Amino acid sequence: MIIEQLYTGCLAQGAYYIESNGEVAIIDPLRETQQYVNKANKSNAKIKYILETHFHADFVSGHVDLAEKTGAKIVYGPGANTNYDIHCATDGEELKLGEITIKVLHTPGHTLESVTYLLKDENGKDHAIFSGDTLFLGDVGRPDLAIKSDLTKEDLAEMLYDSLREKIMPLSDDVIVYPAHGAGSACGKNLSKETVGVLGEQKQTNYALRADMTKEEFVKEVLDGIAPPPQYFAKNAIMNKMGYNAFDEILKTGNTSLSPEEFEAIANSESALVLDVRPQAEFIKGHIPNSIFIGLNGQFAPWVGALITDIKQPILLVVPEGKSEEAVTRLSRVGYDNTLGYLKGGIDAWVASKKDIDTLESISAEEFSDIAKKANINILDVRKDGEYKSMHIENAQHFALDYINEQINEVDSKRTYYVHCAGGYRSVIAISILKSRGFHNLVDIAGGFGAIKKTDLKTTDYVCPSTL
Repeated sequence: MIIEQLYTGCLAQGAYYIESNGEVAIIDPLRETQQYVNKANKSNAKIKYILETHFHADFVSGHVDLAEKTGAKIVYGPGANTNYDIHCATDGEELKLGEITIKVLHTPGHTLESVTYLLKDENGKDHAIFSGDTLFLGDVGRPDLAIKSDLTKEDLAEMLYDSLREKIMPLSDDVIVYPAHGAGSACGKNLSKETVGVLGEQKQTNYALRADMTKEEFVKEVLDGIAPPPQYFAKNAIMNKMGYNAFDEILKTGNTSLSPEEFEAIANSESALVLDVRPQAEFIKGHIPNSIFIGLNGQFAPWVGALITDIKQPILLVVPEGKSEEAVTRLSRVGYDNTLGYLKGGIDAWVASKKDIDTLESISAEEFSDIAKKANINILDVRKDGEYKSMHIENAQHFALDYINEQINEVDSKRTYYVHCAGGYRSVIAISILKSRGFHNLVDIAGGFGAIKKTDLKTTDYVCPSTL
């Protein structure tokens, strides 16, 4: 028996390859599926099952493409309805894979069709669970993502409480837990950095598995502090349910090189968004006017999904040398399939064609500190709510990047703003979006709050409001 976790850091997502006696199951595959086919071929094995733990909201699964390539059966939990052929498993159903057995445990709560797959080894012993978004290490799945459901998040939270206590917690402490996500995923709020654990440890440390926890306490705690889901979540869930265009075709179109003239013509004729995915230092030094920066070296796909509201938006790419295929692939993972090509020769070719170029003003934290101490200035802190509350510059305006599209009217195009995040990645994203919408008096603070803390500029710690 072989179990391999195939973890993708950008999405904080774990797919799984399971092999026994020449038969393979893939759990929650990514959009680019050839990797699974190659792995099975290398072992002279056949992919028999594609097991989906639920309709994923945070990425587009590769299940449809993989089934087309291999003839493997797509398996979902009870009640799943799709526009393509699946096996809708029943609660307790057992699937044979070589010399092992995979038992389907219906665990609704995160979504209605959510299942946990219990792997029994060659001797019939419970060996591991593939818990999807039902159970994470340190947390459980958020119960507010079910698409087209008449149930409230409170109803789903109650279901999740029952699923955990009736299906998962009775299992042996030595059962290995393989979750669908780790730290960084928006599918939970307290996920561990670890991506593999054991159930006994979770029973001891996971707040949601406390033995003495009432259902009312569970509902309150699991819903407390959940941020609104990114706007692309519902769109990805629908794609996973309804199907999508083949990834190979998406890659073929998106990975097309374009001369500066062709690039500019398509940008104008198709109203395409120019997405610059180079490191932020390069974008600061020079970029195409009105282009948006979201660098590949950060949480690229989730930020694209959170900030580009039209999932069908035509996109043109400015990429580092040799990174076009990676960029198109990572866009497709979150359903942005309408990439029309990339700039051949990059920004150097654009400059050589004598086309317009723009830059960003960026200053060091020390320079910023000197300015802030001498004058009353406008500061935008684009970090997340928890980061801002933990510590921030005195009098800084909180302007979380996650909600920039909703908060755009909170800034004044006539004022100059000094913009920072934690390390410098998100601030450049924010500035690029603001500049594309007519805000030009913007200054980036290099190194972000991490660098600012090393100066003597006054900061404010968050003080919890008194309950007296």
